[in-house]
Amino acid sequence: MTMLMHLSDVSEREWADAFQKALPNHKIVTREDKFDLKEIKYLYVWKPEADAFDGLVNLEVIFSLGAGVDGIVKHPKLPQGVPVVRFVDDELTQCMTDYVVANVAMHHRQATRYKRDQTQRQWDQYYPERASTINVGIMGLGQLGADAAEKLNYLGYNVAGWARSAKNIAGIEEFTGAETFDAFLNRTDILVCLLPLTPDTTDILCMNNFKKLRRGHLPGGPCIVNAARGGHQNEDDIVTALLDGTLGAASLDVFKVEPLPSTSALWSFDNCYITPHIAAISGLDAGVRLVTEQITRFEQSGELKHVVDTKRGY
Repeated sequence: MTMLMHLSDVSEREWADAFQKALPNHKIVTREDKFDLKEIKYLYVWKPEADAFDGLVNLEVIFSLGAGVDGIVKHPKLPQGVPVVRFVDDELTQCMTDYVVANVAMHHRQATRYKRDQTQRQWDQYYPERASTINVGIMGLGQLGADAAEKLNYLGYNVAGWARSAKNIAGIEEFTGAETFDAFLNRTDILVCLLPLTPDTTDILCMNNFKKLRRGHLPGGPCIVNAARGGHQNEDDIVTALLDGTLGAASLDVFKVEPLPSTSALWSFDNCYITPHIAAISGLDAGVRLVTEQITRFEQSGELKHVVDTKRGY
């Protein structure tokens, strides 16, 4: 059994060496190695290039390095009938929750206001409201969204989630389906995006939806946090919303073009908190362990966990 590393912007050799130790009875190759395309049974992939699936006629499973699989399922040459398995790991989930909680708390505690006061050397003892008065809305209640919702609820925030179907998370008000979306936005002060990227969710972070967020509660205006995909956000609309006060602040970890071009207006806003797609990362040790477990299970029973519905995109 041979597994190919197809990892853009990641060291294929480092991953291949780690997998070879974990799977000594398998052959692990990178794109730089010599091998027969017909021998590839497993593909470990991140940001697949145009030729990612060319010649892989005996491919049995596609493993994603990341939790997001939009780059795979949208690939025009994705082999039909080959299962795509996404990355699900407690470590990655914890990292994402850390990011979400930190940024929600930052906006709740008025970081931008105090940063501006500091710049002006101004002592203004404004006291933020307690967490239980802040309505946080999380779009997407999968593995990542559900964990973030539970942790924010534990911290005292009034948390609601919006998803395609009900998840029945204790303590979380849930909105399901398109018909509830406006009501979900209307009650939200801080909007968190942890959705999968699909045609239906592309540009969901847009001016039309920003205007539906609850107003008059957070002093600077409602805020957004996006740690899902750059394709979820209309960046021109975010610029306009930050300028005209439709949004009080934004935390953005992902962008339509990465790295974010130096010409982007988003860099210039003191109420736009930019991080370089680091909210959560698929760690080497966890990735090797998870895929090794999946391959062992698959070869023993034919079963796989966390298989993607490629029609839905997640």
